[in-house]
Amino acid sequence: MAINDYYDREIDAINEPNRPIPSGAVSPKEALFFALVLSLVGFTAALMTNTLCLIVAVIAWIVSVTYITEGKRTGLPGNFLVSACVVTPFIYGGFVVEKPELPIIIFTAIVFLSNTGREIAKGIVDVEGDKSQNVRTIAVLYGEKTAAVAASIFSFSAVSLSPLPWLWRLVSDWFLPFVILTDIGLIVSSIWLLRDYSRKNAKRVKNLILIWFITGLLAFIAGRL
Repeated sequence: MAINDYYDREIDAINEPNRPIPSGAVSPKEALFFALVLSLVGFTAALMTNTLCLIVAVIAWIVSVTYITEGKRTGLPGNFLVSACVVTPFIYGGFVVEKPELPIIIFTAIVFLSNTGREIAKGIVDVEGDKSQNVRTIAVLYGEKTAAVAASIFSFSAVSLSPLPWLWRLVSDWFLPFVILTDIGLIVSSIWLLRDYSRKNAKRVKNLILIWFITGLLAFIAGRL
């Protein structure tokens, strides 16, 4: 994220002027140094866990930097790179216990789809700054309405997978209250975005989806009880 703030400093000056670098709270060089320190600490921690965790950490770092330096301007492929980074902790966690299970795989797929939807919606929020930097998001290339439809499709796809862990008896009934809340939240948020794909509303929906990510995580935690 620190590297991302460094590369995004010109776009953030337009879209998010209160962020650390555009606001002057942190210099670009300080952000890069901080990123280097965090990377070294992260790799060391992964190595001390096990070799597979180190491999996952290195791949995640490469994917992250690829997105920041090149992938961000590609639009949807860049959104996929972000989602890959978001689901990496769950894959990493599976290797920590050296026992990746089917619920983790399903949860990873749900998170990947729902986060991709959120990233597309975020493109609506950032459309002006992205245009200035030739970032080819769906919102920039095809308009905010098309981006709202695409974001909703990914969210609905995530919702469609959510019953599987319970139907396959991979989780307990405690999974249901939280996942139902999450699904309703994602569906309602998507409907709001489809009805109003203005920058203001897209930003509200983008923030709301973070709440549904938390309730979704709670669903899987509760489902293991």
